[in-house]
Amino acid sequence: MIVRPSVVGAAADGTPAPSNRITLGFIGVGKQATGHLSAFVRRKDVAVLGVCDVQELRRTLAKEIIDKATSGTLPKPTRSPDDNTNGDNPSAGSSAALATGGDVGTPPNSTKFYNDLRELLARPDIDAVVIATPDHWHATAAVLACKAGKDVYCEKPLTLTIRESRRVIDAARRYGRVFQVGSQQRSGKDFRFACEMVRSGRIGRLKTVAVNVGAAPGDCDLPAEPVRKGVDWDMWLGPVPWRPFSSVLCPLPDEAGWPRWRNYREFCNGQLADMGAHHFDIAQWGMGTDDTGPVELLPPEGLKRMYLTMKYANGVELYHTNVGASITFRGTGGTIEVGRGYLRTDPAGIMKTPTLPSEVHLYQSPGHHEDWIRSIRARKDPVCPPEIGARSAAVCQLANICYWLNRPLKWDPAREEFIDDDEANRWLDRPKRGPWVL
Repeated sequence: MIVRPSVVGAAADGTPAPSNRITLGFIGVGKQATGHLSAFVRRKDVAVLGVCDVQELRRTLAKEIIDKATSGTLPKPTRSPDDNTNGDNPSAGSSAALATGGDVGTPPNSTKFYNDLRELLARPDIDAVVIATPDHWHATAAVLACKAGKDVYCEKPLTLTIRESRRVIDAARRYGRVFQVGSQQRSGKDFRFACEMVRSGRIGRLKTVAVNVGAAPGDCDLPAEPVRKGVDWDMWLGPVPWRPFSSVLCPLPDEAGWPRWRNYREFCNGQLADMGAHHFDIAQWGMGTDDTGPVELLPPEGLKRMYLTMKYANGVELYHTNVGASITFRGTGGTIEVGRGYLRTDPAGIMKTPTLPSEVHLYQSPGHHEDWIRSIRARKDPVCPPEIGARSAAVCQLANICYWLNRPLKWDPAREEFIDDDEANRWLDRPKRGPWVL
């Protein structure tokens, strides 16, 4: 009998033995998750053993992706900025990790499919999960995954509320999980270099940061529709208060475009927290405020104050504008603007010198997926652990509360509560339906 080397140890090309592959489950396989699935199922060092989604059609599409990968017919992906945002070494370890042809870590017909995430999480043979549900499910799915002993990759924004973030952090630390938040721009060299330049003082003392992203969400007033066949609507809603089915909230998988459930605050924090979870995250990184947040928030007020303004204890002011898609750092000696696919400085020469040994060097990620996998093996924090994801999500959540109340707010970032403001503090959490109460 001939036994392949990969059965008993690493193969000649470096492919890990099956016993040394990280086994993955996917919770939610919508538009964002199919990109993650296509990337992970190509890798030789992981095996995708479980997929959960409340839509039968999405489970079917996920199976087609996996079947094509294991048969070697899955088309090569185009580089997505939300997957590996101009990482320094996006193919790091690729000789062993990335699949060629049909030789992937996931054996054919080995993946099981579920409607209920609890069934997937109950499997002892799954090491880690990728959570890419709508935002209102993030906290519940993440806490349940940590309790089940799974490492976690959770899409941004980390949670719907500030109190949820604290519960996620507590669960990740209590159960010793490696947790990566999907703020992929932290794995991008341009974003990292921009933050290194700011923190190294290349533009002098930082004065303001402008984040250009979309608007806050509104209340959901969609009309009721019959539940579409193949959709578990009660599970789609999960923790949020019940409401009738809407195809706007739960579209067919082939309906392209931006997820429209992001327009409604029952399920998310709007466009402000969609790209905002990326761009405010970079603002926090560049300001060096990953462990804190603003202390005062001021809503727009005509010509007196054109933008929502968040003031930090160090004197820096962070502005939310909804024109363009970038982050602009302004200091006493220059300006740095960074976005997806571009980096500009004024004066132009500021960016022509790489980060010097004497300057601030930030975490250099090999790519967001790769960083998570390496961190799981090393049992260490990746570039964006839950504490960082929570603070970045909180900036978006605080901005929304300021918009909704339309008045100045005082915030205590250490206690994570508004100062002497019961009305504002009621927004720190939302009611949840059983059995999903955290």
